Amino acid sequence: MRFDPAVVEGPYLRDILAQPGALADTVEGLRAAPGLTECGGFDRIVLTGMGGSYHALQPLLIRLVEHGYDAAAYETGELIYYYGAVLKPGTLLVAVSQSGRSAETVRLLDVAGGRVRTIGVTNTPDSPLGARADYTVLTRAGAEATVSCKTYVATLAALEWLGGALTGADRGAVEGELLGAAPAVAAYLEGWQTKVASLVDLLGGVRAVFLAGRGASMAAAGAGGLILKEAAHFHAEGMTCPAFRHGPLEMCGPGVFVLVFAGDGRTAELNEKLARDVRLAGGGAAMAGPRSDVDAFRLPVVAPGIRPIVEALPAQMISLALAALAGHEPGKFRLVTKVTTVE
Repeated sequence: MRFDPAVVEGPYLRDILAQPGALADTVEGLRAAPGLTECGGFDRIVLTGMGGSYHALQPLLIRLVEHGYDAAAYETGELIYYYGAVLKPGTLLVAVSQSGRSAETVRLLDVAGGRVRTIGVTNTPDSPLGARADYTVLTRAGAEATVSCKTYVATLAALEWLGGALTGADRGAVEGELLGAAPAVAAYLEGWQTKVASLVDLLGGVRAVFLAGRGASMAAAGAGGLILKEAAHFHAEGMTCPAFRHGPLEMCGPGVFVLVFAGDGRTAELNEKLARDVRLAGGGAAMAGPRSDVDAFRLPVVAPGIRPIVEALPAQMISLALAALAGHEPGKFRLVTKVTTVE
């Protein structure tokens, strides 16, 4: 199939291409933000969000645990009904919602109000989350028309900044690394048409896509699977590399494609082995990372703290390619809305 860029033009593509500017504005705002003195004195940290906001928490969770914190992450919809007992005095709650007004977030504020101190991470300062949190970390991604893309990468930047603040990292060093996010994303997106065209060829005939990773790359795997369902209306799943071996590997064969995130050095060799084993089983597989042999999955070399940001980009390119193959506008909602108002 010959790819025509006009097929994927629309609000979703415009939001994707606006990501460098959104990141630059977010980082500028973070550099001017006050410190976290209001949120001291906690025994444990509970992280929560829904959809992409939940998946974006994975790098922060790892960072907190590696620094010795008693920390855990819960989907907000589960936290308010089944795990509310963790919201004890001495708990610091980090709630993430780009709109700040989703149904689960509003219910959480009612449940947690007065019980714990809350840090809200949101793109909407006048939302319930922005107004009611004890401390608000604002992203400045601007208005977003459809599926989360620029708000997602801006959230990752904000959570990297927050992680530095909570773990006592040098603020200047953290912000210095974050300054590299916008140029890296801009460099990747510069040839987006060529990347999408190559993926149209690569993914023709594919009926199922899996995104697999480990550690901080689970943000990209989880959010990527969600984006492909929402933006391309295509069945896709994000999971850990070892989880893929526990059942899904049996599906491998023609029509199955697995994108494996190289991740950091601790498990990179294991991740590469998974891609090889998928190909040996008859499926399609490629690595996403700086050494990928597929241009659309070859990522800029960046500081570890902003790697999750550039790892978000391949799934966006896949969503454009799959929408083009299906002949529909990517990112156009049919059954849901931008903000989920029903629990």
